[in-house]
Amino acid sequence: MAQDLFRLDGKTVLVTGASSGLGRHFALLMAQAGASVALAARRIDVLEDLVQEINSASPKSSDAKAKAFQLDVSNAQQVSQCFDQLAAWHLPDVIINNAGVTITKPLLQQNESDWDQVIDTNLKGAWLVATEAARRLVAVNKPGNIVNISSILGERVAGGVAPYAISKAGVLQLTKTMALELARYSIRVNALLPGYIATDLNRAFLQSEAGEKLRARIPSRRFGEVSDLDGPILLLASDASQAMSGTSIAVDGAHLVNTL
Repeated sequence: MAQDLFRLDGKTVLVTGASSGLGRHFALLMAQAGASVALAARRIDVLEDLVQEINSASPKSSDAKAKAFQLDVSNAQQVSQCFDQLAAWHLPDVIINNAGVTITKPLLQQNESDWDQVIDTNLKGAWLVATEAARRLVAVNKPGNIVNISSILGERVAGGVAPYAISKAGVLQLTKTMALELARYSIRVNALLPGYIATDLNRAFLQSEAGEKLRARIPSRRFGEVSDLDGPILLLASDASQAMSGTSIAVDGAHLVNTL
């Protein structure tokens, strides 16, 4: 059946930054599609409720459907240790590189600490996780699939988020270079570019006067909801995209192609 193309039964998916926001949503979605899910975040305690929610909704078995792992993606030693622990559970077939942060300040107020925090998490962290995953997969001759979460700000710009936009542009080039070099190992690398997605963290702003002005610049005249990402992320994470690598998919209501 066509819908079976998007199933993830028998696969293990690692989701970084899984404690909240898009990461939490992606983790639940992957489990609903049949995957075992490795949940990673800096604070493992904040993942406990999500692990319980996924496991309680799964058919009873001796093997947990979800498991939490402590991970600071910007720390190479922690990345390596996390993959050691993953190998003892399930080496992931799919990696959703979602961990990310931003600091909102005018360019001239951003300092070195701001830069390091954003770049180390969003770009260096994506690099560390993806390359470690690739090394582990190649070592056991296992195909794999890496989905990097970028942003439409990787292709366009907005004020006040310079390090974030720069980091997400880097993630797009990271996706292309890794796709090129890893294709010979049957490891695919693609990127998802969300536009402005309404979450509990930004909903108040998006409903403000400033948010209304932003919405007016989106051709569809609407902000996205997290559910708008379900189809695209399942496409990239599943075998439905088995011939795709080095691709970036924007989910933004045509925001990237608005008129200048």
